[in-house]
Parts: sequence; structure tokens; C-alpha cells
Amino acid sequence: MSLIELKNITKSYPVGDSELKILKGIDLQIEQGDFVAIMGPSGSGKSTCMNILGCLDVPTSGSYKLDGKAVEGLDPDELAEIRNKKIGFVFQGFNLLSRTSALENVELPMVYANVDAKIRQQKAIKALEKVGLKERMHHQPNQLSGGQQQRVAIARAIVNDAPIIFADEPTGNLDTKMSVEIMELFVSLNKELGRTIILVTHEEDIARYAKRIIRIVDGEISSDTRNKK
Repeated sequence: MSLIELKNITKSYPVGDSELKILKGIDLQIEQGDFVAIMGPSGSGKSTCMNILGCLDVPTSGSYKLDGKAVEGLDPDELAEIRNKKIGFVFQGFNLLSRTSALENVELPMVYANVDAKIRQQKAIKALEKVGLKERMHHQPNQLSGGQQQRVAIARAIVNDAPIIFADEPTGNLDTKMSVEIMELFVSLNKELGRTIILVTHEEDIARYAKRIIRIVDGEISSDTRNKK
């Protein structure tokens, strides 16, 4: 059984008397432990696909099974619970709370999950240690470099032991050196911790870190290839 299974997923939005079709029948399977890069030009539907995969949006039609459970018909509260337990997110803009320490930012998903405060702190410290930022845990985001802020965001994504990490243009705000460091961290999380990584990027050199590249053009998958390692 695949960790993720999409069958004939469509997504459209009403525009006046017609509708704008974004996704036009996506079929996709992703196994536990895979590392997938989703690529495509602006407007291709790759971000919409990511939002549906990450349970941030729902398809117009089609079937989506996550870890064997159909999720396309779930209500917002049920989708939020799945996001909290099974999914970690890393975004281009880091999305950290500005007047809050790195430690408190990493604790945030566990606050929503009603985890005991002492356990929250222990797990957050451990997550920051995994990304090499334990010594910066009391720093606020404006006291950290862009690469360090993204490491905090990754620690937040893994702190709940979610099996899947979604990364939307995670190196978009970073220079080349920091981009390499962040991508090597994703590779480590995939290889050493077995996390499934699903990455959206428009950069070929970033996509090459993945095991598999899926290209979306005009709302359809145009190619699905394995990287040669």
C-alpha cells in the first residue's frame, strides 16, 4: 500500500460563468521513504497539487488516500488533525513567529496537539539538535541568518515525528551555500530518519537532490522519472 495515492484528482475554480481548471486528472503514488521533487512552470498547478497533498486544500473531484485513509471528503477539523499528526511543512518564507524564540517556534505544533509543556520542551530541544541549532534555541528569528531560520522551520516540521515533510521552495530565500546546507539536511532526514520528503521547486539543481522528479505542465503530469544516484 502506498503512503500517498491520488486517482484522477481535479481542481477547478469558478470564474464568472465558467471555471478555471488547475489540475486535470492527476494520478500519483508515493511510497513511504521516498524523496520527490515536484517541478513545473508558474501556473502549471504544482502548488495546487502540493496544497491538496498537504491537506491544505481539497480536490474538486477524484480520490486521495493518505496512509490508506480517504481524505478528500474530510471536514476542516479532520484535515487539521491529519496535518498535525502526519505532516510537517517548510515554506520559502520560514513562517516563524517574530518575537518568539527558536525553541518556542519549534514547540508550536505540540501546543496545538496539547502535549505536556515539559515534553514539548524536551522534544523541541532534540529537534533543534538534529538540525544543528541547539546553541541558538533562545534566539529570536531576527537574530538568526536565513539558513538558520530555515533550520528552525525544519525542526518545527519534524518535532511531532510526522512521517511526511512538505517543502515549498525551501531554498527560495537562501544563497547558494545555505541552499546546499538545507538540501543536505533534507537528504539526511530522508536517509537517516526515513522521512518522506515532497519538495516543490523550480530549480533543477535543487530537484537533483531528490530521488524522483515529477513534472507538471498545464495541470497534468508530463513526466515522472527517477534520479540517477
